[in-house]
Amino acid sequence: MNAKIKALFATVLTFVLMAPAMAFAAGGGGAPIVMVADTRKLSGIMAWWANLYNESHLYFTILTIILIPLIGVIFGVLADIIMHFIGIDLKSRDLAEH
Repeated sequence: MNAKIKALFATVLTFVLMAPAMAFAAGGGGAPIVMVADTRKLSGIMAWWANLYNESHLYFTILTIILIPLIGVIFGVLADIIMHFIGIDLKSRDLAEH
């Protein structure tokens, strides 16, 4: 066999044999981590958002996935309107790169 193949085989074999030992070396389980948002000084929409995070990580994730692209589109449209208002026309520009 080629020397590189032998070295790769030895590395993989070492990892396969050592992986269970490393897993057991980690020790017993510690205290579970509780992830919550501190809502004591929040009010309004920030308090609602933090409470949503505390009550359901699934609903928080789904709402975040929906809101991020939506806010991006809103900001993009607003930027387009502002640029059109101040005279920047991106629809009919010539590409300098080509």
